Amino acid sequence: MPKPPSKPNKATSAASTDSTSAANSVNEDISQQVDPGSARITVTAVEVPELTEEEQRDRLHLERRVERAFFEAGKALTELRDRRLYRSTHKTFEEYCRDRFGFSRRQPYHLIEAAVIFDNLVEKCEQIVHILPTNEWQIRPLSKLDPDIQPEAWEQAVESANGKVPSHRIVKDAVQRIMERTQVPNTYQLGEVCQILAKDNPELRGKGGCWGIVNHVGEFSCTIRTWDGEHTVGLQHLKSYDYLPAECQQMQVVCVASVGCTRVG
Repeated sequence: MPKPPSKPNKATSAASTDSTSAANSVNEDISQQVDPGSARITVTAVEVPELTEEEQRDRLHLERRVERAFFEAGKALTELRDRRLYRSTHKTFEEYCRDRFGFSRRQPYHLIEAAVIFDNLVEKCEQIVHILPTNEWQIRPLSKLDPDIQPEAWEQAVESANGKVPSHRIVKDAVQRIMERTQVPNTYQLGEVCQILAKDNPELRGKGGCWGIVNHVGEFSCTIRTWDGEHTVGLQHLKSYDYLPAECQQMQVVCVASVGCTRVG
């Protein structure tokens, strides 16, 4: 007896036809798509409102706070040091700064010196060029110059930076140009007796008023032998006693015999 025709074959044939039809439809849709290169993208412009007068004042105030952050740190450290407010917990200012703030031995003095220079720039720089430093590293090269020349070097650096806050390198280059222009020959001689002028140099703290013997003459500095060892001191921090050669020899004998030099009263 013959078997009846299989019905699933007809269903499979129909499904295959439907699948082919669907694929052809998709291909037709793709072929009708617009070329992506010629597609247009609509961008909606968003209007940025101008700052109000109050917002402008707030912005300037906050910018000044950022600029003066290292300055405020230097002023605070100066008061902590001068009033010895660390004495209840630490023997020395350096130990206090290391334990309390994680500073290296010289870092607080760099900040103190930077605060002095910042004050000088605020006072003497032209208002038109009143672009101020924003960190201590930018200002550090100025410490090599006398206070009267520091504003000139800073203004030159700002000009080189196209009216923006200059980097450490730009400031250093400006300082170097001024030092080359205003270079004063080192007239000190070996064996000469000089007095140390500490001024605002934190590295010479405790040495102000001390006398010493010149034992090395450099281009911009001298090495001085004092009561507590040898120190390299810039020319701006030295003052000759103008002793006669015989008097200088006598002072050298005194210095060696007393195992170091003493402070002038």
